[in-house]
Amino acid sequence: MAVARTAVDDAAPRAAARSGPTASACPAAVPQDAQCYTGADGAGAFYWIAIPKDWNRVLVMHAHGGPETGPPKLERSQEDLSRWAITVRAGYAWAGSTYRRGGYGVTMAAEDTERLRRIFAARFGQPRLTLLHGQSYGGGVAAKAAELYAPTGGLQSPYDGLVLTSGVLGGGNTAYDFRLDLRAVYQYVCRNHPAPVEPQYPLWQGLPMDSTLTRQDLAARVRDCTGVGLPAAQRTPEQAARLKTILTAVKIPERTLVAHLNWATWLFQDLTQKRLDGRNPFGNVGVRYDAPAGEAEALNAGVVRYAADPQAQGALAADSLPTGRTALPTVTLHAIHDPTAFVELEDAYRRIRTAAGTDGHLVQAFADEREHSYLSDPEYPAVFDALVAWIDRGDKPTPASLADACRGLETRYGTAGKPGCHLQPDWRPQPIETRVPPR
Repeated sequence: MAVARTAVDDAAPRAAARSGPTASACPAAVPQDAQCYTGADGAGAFYWIAIPKDWNRVLVMHAHGGPETGPPKLERSQEDLSRWAITVRAGYAWAGSTYRRGGYGVTMAAEDTERLRRIFAARFGQPRLTLLHGQSYGGGVAAKAAELYAPTGGLQSPYDGLVLTSGVLGGGNTAYDFRLDLRAVYQYVCRNHPAPVEPQYPLWQGLPMDSTLTRQDLAARVRDCTGVGLPAAQRTPEQAARLKTILTAVKIPERTLVAHLNWATWLFQDLTQKRLDGRNPFGNVGVRYDAPAGEAEALNAGVVRYAADPQAQGALAADSLPTGRTALPTVTLHAIHDPTAFVELEDAYRRIRTAAGTDGHLVQAFADEREHSYLSDPEYPAVFDALVAWIDRGDKPTPASLADACRGLETRYGTAGKPGCHLQPDWRPQPIETRVPPR
């Protein structure tokens, strides 16, 4: 199936010659009786593949998070395989691409994931079933791949099911608006990114291309202004007050403030200047920010405002916004207290699937956890196994049945002395508008 190019796609970098799959020693976290392979896809991406000794003939194609802003490195895919080694332990084959280049590009990454699937099938044969697993930013990648290669309409598809974990869903427009809010509020409060002595620029640009600012420099500026990075007892009253203002307005936890500022700096630099030709897809005109008592009027009057460029918004949406038009049975899993990809994005995705008429093929599960990058070990095989049963026998899971299945796997995959399952069958997320001010 031909895939339309979008404005956030670059020409592929000069690619290494296609190589592999070549047998390689498995990472330590992977069962040592598994077989592992590495290679290059010929378009610029590298990959790892792992096949367990007792393979159940189901392949999990993994779309990784990020995105990274540097060039692709094989080590990135190795890290993903190590993190999701539970997939191989549970009997599934695993394959993950680095994507052909760093930077933003959801459709590009979906194409790279499909290219690796074809490499796997050519070398190891067609699996009985193939699942797409998208994590974080990769959730958007896998959702896009499901629509490109497994659309509605009864067309034959190489994929059989879709798993989205900690997904950055709803497209880059919806998922990243709050990071423009963060830049605007942070600059109003701290006035050091950029500092007064530095060249001034629209904050939606992220950072001038010739800037030498490092992540260590930015963390130091945040520490100077807010005390983040210092024990709370060592912060001045002024630092504590500034931090409270920022966190109240943007509704992110302290522990991910620096990380979100990093994304709103270097990822915005990549997205707006390299992928969107210097155009701005984000706006905050008319946004009303919450603030501690007595600060709201001054904050909302003083925060810098930007209007989004409609062409940039459209290009970003064309690349990243799910349409919901996929025939794949889909299970999502998200931590209720995810500090990076707000759990309310799941409500945005459900609305998309409902509008497309495919919400009957969507099951969403939520875990009482506080992490983004990885959840509890037994929760992943519980989701994969339930999706396979749904595909094979039509046994559509429910949040309650997923929780029961997970508890049944705690002994096999849990950590000694610690509960391994945190699924909350009755929990549902609020609309994204309750977390990110509408605009």
